[in-house]
Amino acid sequence: MQITKTLHPPGGATALIAVIGSEKIKALGYMYVLSPVLSGIMILFLVALIFNNLRHRRYPTQSIFKK
Repeated sequence: MQITKTLHPPGGATALIAVIGSEKIKALGYMYVLSPVLSGIMILFLVALIFNNLRHRRYPTQSIFKK
């Protein structure tokens, strides 16, 4: 994505929906960011934590700069 200078599709779609969405979405205002986007982010984060920790890896890890 850095080489082709393209957007991550869900990130681009979220912004696009907010701009060209229906009146219901526009009526939500900033609640559009807080309700579906935040809940989606939290679900993805929790699933990532569960699967990462099933493999006996720790996340978040300690800083590599810590002495």
